[in-house]
Amino acid sequence: MRDILTALGRWYADGAPFGLATVVAVSRSAPREPGAAMAVGPRDEVLGSVSGGCVEGAVFELEQEVVASGQARLETFGYSDEDAFAVGLTCGGEITVLVRPVTPTVDPAFGAVAQSVAVGRPVTVATVVDGPAPRGATLAVWPDAVSGSLGASGLDVAVTADARGELALAATGQRHYGPRGERREDSVTVFLHSFAPPPRMLVFGAIDYAAAVARIGAFLGYRVTVCDARPVFATPKRFPEGVEVVVEWPHRYLHTTATDERTVICVLTHDPKFDVPLLEEALRRPAAYIGAMGSRRTHDDRMKRLCEAGLGEQELSRLRSPVGLDLGARTPEEVAVSVAAEIVALRWGGSGVPLTATAGEIHPRDAIRPREARED
Repeated sequence: MRDILTALGRWYADGAPFGLATVVAVSRSAPREPGAAMAVGPRDEVLGSVSGGCVEGAVFELEQEVVASGQARLETFGYSDEDAFAVGLTCGGEITVLVRPVTPTVDPAFGAVAQSVAVGRPVTVATVVDGPAPRGATLAVWPDAVSGSLGASGLDVAVTADARGELALAATGQRHYGPRGERREDSVTVFLHSFAPPPRMLVFGAIDYAAAVARIGAFLGYRVTVCDARPVFATPKRFPEGVEVVVEWPHRYLHTTATDERTVICVLTHDPKFDVPLLEEALRRPAAYIGAMGSRRTHDDRMKRLCEAGLGEQELSRLRSPVGLDLGARTPEEVAVSVAAEIVALRWGGSGVPLTATAGEIHPRDAIRPREARED
């Protein structure tokens, strides 16, 4: 959803009605996570995807129908091998899609939501999926504001409280309530879609490899900052547009920078006077990934210095060094792919083994998935 919200905001500002399909539930080896979205707008322009191509044609027709009728629809798509031309998911999974019309009249908060996501302001959108409440009704919840209604004041109050809790965790998923928000009933299904600010990628060492890592980090959706103490190297013109460049000693910058469980830290300096104080700081704070570039010899020397600095076994076990997966990478761009592959594998619990050497579901539902990864 996040990737198409800017364009949807323009459609909305122009007053053009459009259909919005959102994945609200998945099972087995489904191709997309809850929150994935596809929109059909003016002149039948299509944005986004709900299945990677399997059922988009059927969803396209549904969106045209809901725009014409003004009524939201809920449809489930699964695998069918009875008819080669039947609409279904070839992966064998199942997705449930809520398709609803969007106009300033039926969703007065949509423009504010799109703007909030664009500037990184946290917001959760609650949408009625099923039950004795208006299907497709929405409630936008910010940390300090609420807009819209799900049809009953009690339901709005209960959902607002839960939405703020989910927003704090950057989580997305379904919740169940009674018609007036009763906690112990499950007749109304509400989909809570949280939009938290993009996770951060902190790249230390303004070298050619850093430019490639910064580029692929931005591609993966991270807000990227490159930091180096040497002003001759840390210049914006050496890095992709939109990447923040900071001239400062790495450990000093990190000490004054907030990180969380989604933050990625890539240490590419491979110079003890930079990376040892930096890693001392990094390994003692929350982060999803901490990787350091260097040879095996550099790694051994680095680990010795970190031990001498007082870091324990548990802290040192968080360090991914040498950085990246074994892809045989040589160029800065290839190394960046290797680093990105390791970040993705760690995020989703992947093995890094070629899929041709594995069996079973490619995306098992029982895999450990971080809550923030289910954001959109």
